[in-house]
Amino acid sequence: MSATCAGVTSDLDAEARSFDHHRRRLLAIAYRVIGSRTEAEDVVQEVWMRWQRTDRRRVAAPQAYLATVTTRLSLNVVRSARWRHETFSGLAEPDRTHDAPEAGVEREEAVHEAVRLLMERLGAGERAAYVLRAAFEYPYEQIAGLLHTTPANTRQLVSRARRHLARGRCVTVTSAQHRRLSTAFVAAARTGNTTCLVRLLTDTTGTGGDAAPTERGAREQE
Repeated sequence: MSATCAGVTSDLDAEARSFDHHRRRLLAIAYRVIGSRTEAEDVVQEVWMRWQRTDRRRVAAPQAYLATVTTRLSLNVVRSARWRHETFSGLAEPDRTHDAPEAGVEREEAVHEAVRLLMERLGAGERAAYVLRAAFEYPYEQIAGLLHTTPANTRQLVSRARRHLARGRCVTVTSAQHRRLSTAFVAAARTGNTTCLVRLLTDTTGTGGDAAPTERGAREQE
């Protein structure tokens, strides 16, 4: 290992040790806001990634800075969770006889609109990771295997998806693409069988919208 590489590794190790001093407090902040330890750990991981990209020489009070970033990201997760609940709730439940017929139609229409939003604002890798994690609670390790990437990169894909959903970028989606993904999503939510949905989300031929990126490709999208 060259002296330069050794120096970079040493600096990163030192920063990791320094960040670990704050980790427990950041986890507590995120957990108080979100109410989920798993989501709180995701937020702290995202804070660490951002901290590595920050010019730390310009941060006068690291503890306050990290707490602020953690709080902001946690609030984003809560907003995303609220949107997710409003969008996906009821789909996986069996039809209830006391529901008016139009209630099921309205729920399905809401899902179709949500799927369109996902397709318009997220790249294929982000969309696959976000849907499988947020709607179907797949473990990061399993999603990583499906996308041929790492669990750490999968967490980044989900984090970027949340940011892009909030930021409002938009690409054109054809009716055929929207119909395929909406149909597969609704079927998976109702039956619990995600095989067809996973195949469509992780399709690398582009027929599902666009190709799911590899780990390198995901970094280049940032």
